[in-house]
Amino acid sequence: QVQLVESGGGLVQPGGSLRLSCTADRNIFSFNDMAWYRQVRGKQREVVARINSGTRTDYADSVKGRFTISKDDTKNMLYLQMSSLKPEDTAVYYCNARPRDLTSDYWGQGTQVTVSS
Repeated sequence: QVQLVESGGGLVQPGGSLRLSCTADRNIFSFNDMAWYRQVRGKQREVVARINSGTRTDYADSVKGRFTISKDDTKNMLYLQMSSLKPEDTAVYYCNARPRDLTSDYWGQGTQVTVSS
């Protein structure tokens, strides 16, 4: 079982920035891709950003131009730099990884991000 651990969440004012981090317990280059999802209580979990084993990235329309996903293969780390945060970005953010055969989804425990004045 893959272990993913998120950190970096917290309370931030609208317009502020946060950087989320996700540590994997193995070489992340072994994954097909990694992603950040978020979920608001009572709503479906949604993908925020994804990065493949190379450098290709994809973003939800709602965060394009404000969020940046990146990774450091040497440190087995995934990041999400969030800027110009809005109250609607408030959610629990989850780190996700998929193996090369795409038969599984691995999840972290989540980290709360609250955007409020």
